[in-house]
Amino acid sequence: MRILVTGGVGFIGSHLCETLLNQGHEVLCLDNYFTGSKRNIVHLLEHPYFELIRHDVTSPYYAEVDQIYNLACPASPIHYQHNPIKTVKTSVIGAINMLGLAKRVGATILQASTSEVYGDPLINPQVESYWGNVNPIGARSCYDEGKRCAETLFVNYHEQNNVDVRIVRIFNTYGPNMSVNDGRVVSNFIIQALKNEPITIFGDGQQTRSFQYVDDLVNGMMLMMNNDGFTGPVNIGNPGEFTMIELAEKIIQLTGSASKLSFLPLPQDDPKQRKPDITLAKEKLGWEPTVPLEAGLIKTISYFDKVLSE
Repeated sequence: MRILVTGGVGFIGSHLCETLLNQGHEVLCLDNYFTGSKRNIVHLLEHPYFELIRHDVTSPYYAEVDQIYNLACPASPIHYQHNPIKTVKTSVIGAINMLGLAKRVGATILQASTSEVYGDPLINPQVESYWGNVNPIGARSCYDEGKRCAETLFVNYHEQNNVDVRIVRIFNTYGPNMSVNDGRVVSNFIIQALKNEPITIFGDGQQTRSFQYVDDLVNGMMLMMNNDGFTGPVNIGNPGEFTMIELAEKIIQLTGSASKLSFLPLPQDDPKQRKPDITLAKEKLGWEPTVPLEAGLIKTISYFDKVLSE
């Protein structure tokens, strides 16, 4: 198939592009390089079925494709809060443009939504039927509400225009190709540990996250894309739940770091808990994560160790 991946130069997109190429597909990788790095896909540039396109999804794009993975959007608070208006435009106008393309060419389109649609959840774990607890005017709302609106558009295009859509809600994901300066907790902790710097924890460190390795996510997204008759949304995440202190101590242990913990005030609307209920993913896709946290962290630490030594 000919497959379009928006945000294909980014952390998740680059892994997805490589996996699709390995399966024999033709891949159109579209990105404006706002947060993605060409180093993530430079080894793919000589592949005969790989095409790299510099383009912003807030402008229409035209191509004959069979599938569209819509991943384009800054996903870490540091990046999506840098230009919140642009973040909303990317989620909303980008979704409209990609849905329009899917409608014109009859492509199946998958939306990379997020666990952030649940906001600071009042239930744990989070199930797909939960509507969320989101502050519509908070510091994170440009991302949270942009993704919520994108889900609305996907459902509306499906119901009104019969576009073949899929929606996955991605929970915290980590692995090689993460940006050094993206401000996400796993990359922050690893870099600080490798440099023997204080590991900065916001709040008291008792807030929890559930971390999935990127290979598990890519597998779940592809299973969803190729599962006919189920539009979602579906949670794709690892239900293993860890406090920030537990994560920091695990990374210190694996890196042999001399880092100590340093505590800072909790940012506005920072979720206290994040844990997916993946019952639906198991039932509909036969999917569940297979990479344990320690195994994934070892690979990710090795990646950042190499990047920092360059």
